Amino acid sequence: MYRFLLTPRWWGINLFVVLAIPFCIFMGSWQLGRFEDRVDSHRSAESAPDPARQAAVPLAELLPVTTETSGKQAEATGTYGEQFLVPGRRLDDRDGYYVLGMLKTGGKRALPVVRGWVAGDAKGATPPPAPQGRVTVVGALQASENAQTDGVNATGGLPQGQVGMISSATLVNLVPYDVYDAWVTQSSGQTGGMKAVPAVAPQGSGLDLKAFQNLGYTGEWFVFAGFVLFMWFRLVRREVEAARDLALGIPTEGPAEGPPAEGPAEDAAGPAGPADPAGQGASSTPVR
Repeated sequence: MYRFLLTPRWWGINLFVVLAIPFCIFMGSWQLGRFEDRVDSHRSAESAPDPARQAAVPLAELLPVTTETSGKQAEATGTYGEQFLVPGRRLDDRDGYYVLGMLKTGGKRALPVVRGWVAGDAKGATPPPAPQGRVTVVGALQASENAQTDGVNATGGLPQGQVGMISSATLVNLVPYDVYDAWVTQSSGQTGGMKAVPAVAPQGSGLDLKAFQNLGYTGEWFVFAGFVLFMWFRLVRREVEAARDLALGIPTEGPAEGPPAEGPAEDAAGPAGPADPAGQGASSTPVR
């Protein structure tokens, strides 16, 4: 009764099921692992000491930026070069902009430093003068921003002297030297009405929307694996029932072919008259 499973058509169905179910389970397990990693990172961040209270570490010892080094106090020494304004940044539920200075640390390389935040519109504004001479800056280390970072303007079209994203890929086109793939937000020493910008948690280290998206994708992959198995059993059952009905002589198709039976012949021709031995119908003309 199950010999149909060896037909070419069912070989294709069986192969799809054999490949689809393990793939769905693998993808579901991978998404679950991503969710668990985010949970572990969130717990580690909550239990770790406040980075702002830790002693500053030379910048070179914290690079490249990772989830472990992001937010730690970094120390860098150099001289300020170009300055830019970063519009569209909110702080304390107010609109404003960052003041970004390029700290040249030597070796034809510079570190972007967010010196502070200023309330208001960046249009027509000028950054407060940067300290002169060689200075040492201490601030929270941050990874380069990307198009998904809150507040970033990735569309371009900003006036000269403004940037929409604090990123080495963006800044390297505006200055004649290399830029660190990181930036720091200065912890103290703000002047000119600026406020210190707090550090943000690194992406992927908290229970954000993406974490719960991973959990949702986990459920979707496992549900799809169950759906594939359910449909396979349903197709097999339907095929078995069709074979059983055929063996019992039960038609499996619709009604028998052919038009519906017509009524008696007399319904179309009227009541039959007396028999005519000559094979002709009786004349309706009376005999004189």
